[in-house]
Amino acid sequence: MKAMLSQPMAGKTDEEIIATRERAIKILQEKGYEIVNTLFTDEWYSDESMRERGCVQIPLCFLAKSLENMSLCHVVYFCKGWENARGCRIEHDAALAYGLEVIYEE
Repeated sequence: MKAMLSQPMAGKTDEEIIATRERAIKILQEKGYEIVNTLFTDEWYSDESMRERGCVQIPLCFLAKSLENMSLCHVVYFCKGWENARGCRIEHDAALAYGLEVIYEE
């Protein structure tokens, strides 16, 4: 079974994002889930590359890619604070609408 993370990132340092991500991945792996990556950090997703490709709404591009990856999953794990992040709320609505199992960080 595959799982993805929905994690708020705005206003957080790279260290905070990585620490939250590592905790969530550990929890999911202990439950036997394979993690589908939704942290897009390669050059293809740099602001410069996206603009060169004509991307006007960069956050929307990331959300679209996350939703595409959600289609590979059975479960979505929502990290604390998800309800305050626009993209996470949309991912949450999609997960519920399409019948994925939802797990919330305790």
